[in-house]
Amino acid sequence: MLELYDQIEATAAAIQAKFPVTPHAGIILGTGLGGLVEKIEIVATLDYESIPNFPKSTATSHRGRLVCGHLEGVPVVVMEGRFHQYEGYPLKKITLPVRVFKRLGAQLLIVSQAVGGLNTMYRPGDVMVIDDQINLMGDNPLVGINDDRLGPRFPDMSQPFDFELIDAGLEVARRENFVAHRGVTVAVTGPNLETRAEYRFLRRIGADVVGMSTIPEAIVAAHCGLRTFGLAVITDMCYPDHAEPVNVEQIIATANTAAPKLRAMVSGVLKYDAAKRGN
Repeated sequence: MLELYDQIEATAAAIQAKFPVTPHAGIILGTGLGGLVEKIEIVATLDYESIPNFPKSTATSHRGRLVCGHLEGVPVVVMEGRFHQYEGYPLKKITLPVRVFKRLGAQLLIVSQAVGGLNTMYRPGDVMVIDDQINLMGDNPLVGINDDRLGPRFPDMSQPFDFELIDAGLEVARRENFVAHRGVTVAVTGPNLETRAEYRFLRRIGADVVGMSTIPEAIVAAHCGLRTFGLAVITDMCYPDHAEPVNVEQIIATANTAAPKLRAMVSGVLKYDAAKRGN
């Protein structure tokens, strides 16, 4: 981890040259969820290829740019597309943007992901506010010599997702009259979808949804002291006894239909937190 500090400094300097504003939040948008960008008063955009130390996003539907501006009047930096372990990147590289958000002065991380539903009470197009997580990716972004400038050796994970912000997000859903669950996400490496036996196993260990991202970012956010709010959009159902072949185009289309719910919850939580923190 000792090489990260200089990388973070260089990356943050390149972004500040285009957006010399302290963001209140860094936001990471997952598959099919880029529609939130339409609500941002954009000041600057940077393609990932132009940002020092940023990987290139190769995932389907991920545009691959950093959008800097204001959402609901609150300064933000938004990743329109994220990086994944299945693309071949190490977790330290995947989570570098989270550390850059912290270096830029952000207080809050908002993450979203498209997931498969394991909980039989869920339906495609529903939104789940992430309450907790299970890491089955076979790796951890904190492995290696710890750099105390970035965070503690053994960060606490008793509350990886901020309980106050979870309540604020669920209140938005009640106010806007749409379904929002509260549950546990599990992350696997991918890129293949899971087998029927794996669906059974993941449900039995306590997961409500399964995805291939978000958990590394939440771990690093806890390490560097960012409060985190997470959303998962259920794009398909993972029923082991009624498994059907997955259509990636349909997954993306379902994620897109949930975009208004996502926008409402992200905007509402952002406004709530900024007002509470006096920003």
